[in-house]
Amino acid sequence: MSRRIPFAWRECHYLVRIYFFNLVEYYEPFTSAFDPLIGKFRQWHFPQLRASYRIDYKVKASWKLIFLNYSECYHYPVINPNLAKLSSYRSGENDLFSGAFLGEFMKLNQSGTSLTKSGNKCGLVLGELSGEDLNRVYDYSVFPNLLLSLFPDYVMVHRLLPQSKSETLIVCEWLFSPKSMNQKEFNPQDAVLFWDRVDRQDWQVCELMQAGVSSGAYTPAGPSSGAESLLAQFDREFLRVMGH
Repeated sequence: MSRRIPFAWRECHYLVRIYFFNLVEYYEPFTSAFDPLIGKFRQWHFPQLRASYRIDYKVKASWKLIFLNYSECYHYPVINPNLAKLSSYRSGENDLFSGAFLGEFMKLNQSGTSLTKSGNKCGLVLGELSGEDLNRVYDYSVFPNLLLSLFPDYVMVHRLLPQSKSETLIVCEWLFSPKSMNQKEFNPQDAVLFWDRVDRQDWQVCELMQAGVSSGAYTPAGPSSGAESLLAQFDREFLRVMGH
């Protein structure tokens, strides 16, 4: 297995729109189905944000394994040491922990910083963020294929697009305030390069997991630990959607 995952990296400046479709005949209204998220991110001023960079990754792993990898953070010290230096996995608390929307927040180790290669903010503080939000990182998953990561100075979005049962195209985009993008000192690559490294570390682990579960010697693991409550909830939601 190659340690280097092919990707397309391009600069882009555009408004990101995410659409949700429900093709069943009888469906739950959007305002009811997405009630836990409506208004939750208001202080980030999402409608005003613009994408600055995008990377497409082709990962030889099931979208489910990638989803599970995103849903726990105790692997940071071993797999993502640079990330662990800026935000301790022990500082996290689950925020949404049932249904189709799961998430948590973690604290930045030092106030006034961000998750970037330099450790400094690479853009202006977003929207109306204040108080504890200035020193927190929020991670949310929207079943089945949307991952949202919110920082004081930018937002990162991953979309998981299954190509087969064992390969996933991941579209990763970094969103900033237009005011940040108009500044001469604007440096989005501080965030992009940081996360490109972290993502590659995670994708490699996901590919190893895919090889493991594809082995004829593989047997399902035992019960989830207390640190894997979001993973267990993902399993329950997946089974519910599949009618089990």
